[in-house]
Amino acid sequence: MQRLTVSLRGGFDRRKGCLVFYFTGQLDAYSEKQFTTYVIDVLDTNQLSVVIDLSKIDFIDSSGLGAMVHMAKHCNKAKRPFLVVGNARVKQTIKLVRLEEFLHLVPDLSTALDQLAA
Repeated sequence: MQRLTVSLRGGFDRRKGCLVFYFTGQLDAYSEKQFTTYVIDVLDTNQLSVVIDLSKIDFIDSSGLGAMVHMAKHCNKAKRPFLVVGNARVKQTIKLVRLEEFLHLVPDLSTALDQLAA
């Protein structure tokens, strides 16, 4: 896992023909730029489907949601399938602003991998 900021760490693996990004810490105004840069740089060098696993994120704010929207638009423009996994706090925040369909929110990583592998 790579330190992106003091409060955010992340990395990615290839699983079942998908890129699975995973993050821990806080996705907020302080870390959103590094998050976006990291994800987009990896996406630009791979053409696989994408899962963003936020199940270990402690906190996400409006800047973090903005970074997620930016990532989703990047995937949509490239016609690349993607899904987002979150813990209860992340899911609540995403649903509060009604982005669950736009971000393709799914309940867990195994569901995400099964959907993208189908």
